[in-house]
Amino acid sequence: MVSSTEPTTRVQPVAARQRLLLAAVEAFAAKGFNATTTRDIANGAQMSSAAVYVHFRSKEELLFELSDAGHRSILDMIDEVDDPASPPGDRLATVIGAFTEHHAREHVRARVVNYELASLAPDHLETVMELRREITRRVRAIVDAGIENGDFDAADSQATTNAMLSMGIDVARWYRAENSLPPEEMGKFYARLATRMVGLRDRD
Repeated sequence: MVSSTEPTTRVQPVAARQRLLLAAVEAFAAKGFNATTTRDIANGAQMSSAAVYVHFRSKEELLFELSDAGHRSILDMIDEVDDPASPPGDRLATVIGAFTEHHAREHVRARVVNYELASLAPDHLETVMELRREITRRVRAIVDAGIENGDFDAADSQATTNAMLSMGIDVARWYRAENSLPPEEMGKFYARLATRMVGLRDRD
């Protein structure tokens, strides 16, 4: 029997999952994964606590779905914005710009996705870490291309790639719309930083 103090709104399964995921983002961002209860998530979704377990086996499964989807969306974004036929400098600026803009625009969700990794179960963590490695490989390939054709003056492509991605991810940690550049401008700013980090040479 459901307690009369808990919401009992009936919703379609897909809509219910999405509401629970949105509520989980807000709860994890506000309280952290460990301090968040399933009741916190259910209340945020205006559903009963029991309804959480209809759609997700555990609180950790909610976190994994958020993390998995978040990282896959970054890979999709890279596929969408990167043009392998363009000069490496343009490619890098476009990808890092979009990457940073995303972490500013979706800073609440991105903060959960990137800073709650330690709360994932080992098998789920490995799945997400492989996605992160693939993101790194995609960006490093651009850096390597620029080094190989002489456009970039970077001594260590892996360290440079790690630094650029870490810098973009960290935007989600501190970004606040009221006292920061708009997401699009933030992306442009970090794109310029990225081209400086690789030592982009003029091609005049």
